Amino acid sequence: MSFCCSKENRFQYNLGMNRSVFIARVKDRGIDLNDRMMEQLDIYASYLKEYNEKINLTAITEYEEVLDKHFYDSLLAVDKRPEGTLADIGSGAGFPGVVLKIVFPDLKVVLIEPINKRCVFLNSLIEKLDLKDIEVICARGEDWSLTHREAYDYVTARAVSNLNSLIEVCGAMVKEGGQFLCMRGKDGEEEIAAAKKAIETMGFSIGTLRHEELSQGDQRVICDFTKVRPTPLKYPRKYNIIKKNPL
Repeated sequence: MSFCCSKENRFQYNLGMNRSVFIARVKDRGIDLNDRMMEQLDIYASYLKEYNEKINLTAITEYEEVLDKHFYDSLLAVDKRPEGTLADIGSGAGFPGVVLKIVFPDLKVVLIEPINKRCVFLNSLIEKLDLKDIEVICARGEDWSLTHREAYDYVTARAVSNLNSLIEVCGAMVKEGGQFLCMRGKDGEEEIAAAKKAIETMGFSIGTLRHEELSQGDQRVICDFTKVRPTPLKYPRKYNIIKKNPL
């Protein structure tokens, strides 16, 4: 099943992503949110705002903005129902990894986040939401990649780092035949073109670009990179080398 947004309904979303609009727009993408999923998302939004008073997790904490710019944005990562294992790199406050776990509960998810205080939040959130088959790893993506090569069906990363560096950090973790779900902003098409060498070096082919839009007009470019051959063993390099001399 493909997930998409019907053009004839797009005008109403500019009014704002309230709860009913969020449910309707997600349904337009082919995803039916049951009562338990919405309950978990509501708890998530409330707990995010509460916890954000302790540590700075996000500048976006108001409910309707969270629905739009965090939850709906996270669901843009997929255009078909994901199955198997997923690693979310630089998970931060849990986007998109926790949202995808809530909406696709059969996924086995690993949240990889290097900052300890965010890891504490993520573990607390998982307990509050009573989620199973989801684990928080407090580590840098490139370090985890060294011991988990070709380990995941999907790897996600939401607008962290430049794409040349990001694909090297993430790419080795993806199984052959699996996908790196690339989530970028309005300049994503140019970023992907500039990172073509890095993408191919890491063993990926570039899929079809999807141009998406949030309720207030924020632009997103989504692309599924499919792993067509194993990543060369010399990648990823140490992060200081990746940063200094990206592919």
